[in-house]
Amino acid sequence: MPTGGGPCSQQCSVLWGYYSCSCFAGYSLMPDRLSCDDVDECVSGVHSCGVGERCVNTVGSHVCERQLSCSAGYQSRNGVCEDIDECMVRTHNCGAGLVCKNTDGSFVCGPKQKCLTGFKLDSHGNCIDINECSSLSETCSSGFKCINTVGSYTCQRQVIQCSHGYQSGPDGTRCIDVDECLMGTYRCGTGQICHNLPGSYRCDCGAGYQFDTVRKVCNDVNECWRYPGRLCSQTCDNTPGSYQCSCTAGFALAFDGKNCDDLNECDSNPCSQECANIYGSYQCYCRQGFYLKEDGHTCEDIDECSQSIGNMCAFECVNVPGSYQCACPPTGKPQFPKDIERCARAGLAAGYTPRRMLDRKDIDECTTGAHNCSGEQSCYNIQGGYRCLSFTCPPNYKKASDTRCEKLGCPGNAPECLKLPLRVTYYQLNFQTDILTPAQIFRISPSPAYAGDQVSVAVTRGNEEGYFSTRKLNGFTGAVYLQRQVREAKDFLVDVEMKLLRQGSVTSFVARIHVFITASTL
Repeated sequence: MPTGGGPCSQQCSVLWGYYSCSCFAGYSLMPDRLSCDDVDECVSGVHSCGVGERCVNTVGSHVCERQLSCSAGYQSRNGVCEDIDECMVRTHNCGAGLVCKNTDGSFVCGPKQKCLTGFKLDSHGNCIDINECSSLSETCSSGFKCINTVGSYTCQRQVIQCSHGYQSGPDGTRCIDVDECLMGTYRCGTGQICHNLPGSYRCDCGAGYQFDTVRKVCNDVNECWRYPGRLCSQTCDNTPGSYQCSCTAGFALAFDGKNCDDLNECDSNPCSQECANIYGSYQCYCRQGFYLKEDGHTCEDIDECSQSIGNMCAFECVNVPGSYQCACPPTGKPQFPKDIERCARAGLAAGYTPRRMLDRKDIDECTTGAHNCSGEQSCYNIQGGYRCLSFTCPPNYKKASDTRCEKLGCPGNAPECLKLPLRVTYYQLNFQTDILTPAQIFRISPSPAYAGDQVSVAVTRGNEEGYFSTRKLNGFTGAVYLQRQVREAKDFLVDVEMKLLRQGSVTSFVARIHVFITASTL
């Protein structure tokens, strides 16, 4: 007998160990022989509805409803006959040049109505105004408001009231700050800088100016007076809002715009013969057989024949530039045999020159690259050769330039550190053995110098043989002299210390000088 459950969705029958599925009334067995599906009696025609009734399918069965008959142009909806809008459902037959207008139970075809610009047809065929402000995306430009009118629209500028220091923005909807500094409408005094603020601006003093609270103006700061001796190595010149460093004669302003480098005046050939560059100046000297004139630049020949005491030659003395010649009496004239014999023994002939100048020119190996200095060394040319110099700063000093070391701070103000010189500067000087001595070869002084400054200068190293001496030229200038002649080529490394007494405090500076004495070219 049929039972429920098991593999069947509705009814299951078991017989002799086998089962079969079946469905309730109003259902049919599916092809899988397990599931049941609803039977649509209205479609299959197995319903029980009579004439004038309409079949409505339900799950597992069906119902019969009385059928409502509506006139043409109407349709049944929920048991009521309602009008069909043929114009909307497009079941009318109006031509292309006609417009459909719905009526109760029918429709009529009429001519199309044309609307003017700014109007459009509504669903009933009437011309109505177009609201351009809401239908168009961009009617008016920024800062204007769209106002709709009948058949058109207008753009009206948006006006908003802004506080002082503000103005209406480009879109006309908000207030933005006025940059008085950018527009040039500010009122700042000389030396003042305009800084914009929200709704206003502020006048500040620029760099190098100080605000005067009484006069409400910016006054120039004289940096040279405020920081004496700290800004420039020599001369400080105040300028509006700043300052400028300059150098005294014999010096040129370095690339850092603060320090002064010694100017090699010998490069411009100011001397008629030999030139020796010294710190801040130069000195002319002459070759053997010449003397330096009072102008300090020109060398004049010495007439050895007229200035000599006694006889320089056995017979005749002939002066030549830089020297002299001894000559024998001309042949063919009466002579004493003893004189002829003496001239022959002396090996003299007419025009014999016991000394003559050699015209030799120095080769600058540093310029031509014919040196063997390493990359850490600097090449310095001297007469007839060159030197490879190493420039290193002592402990507790830092390298401030190619030739200058500045002292670092002294931790804990250690007494030994405080005694060290504030600055160590390297110099190179080159002279020949025939330089006239005593000769001033170097000058040292504080720059800038102030009233009341007192200096003392001494050679503290490298003068074991006593070739050098110092002399105080005035209250703030000292000089170094080559005291006696150096007979042969020799190199010196001399430390010259200057102690500066200024406003009760003593500061020391060291000039470390390489002095190269080369053999004379004569």
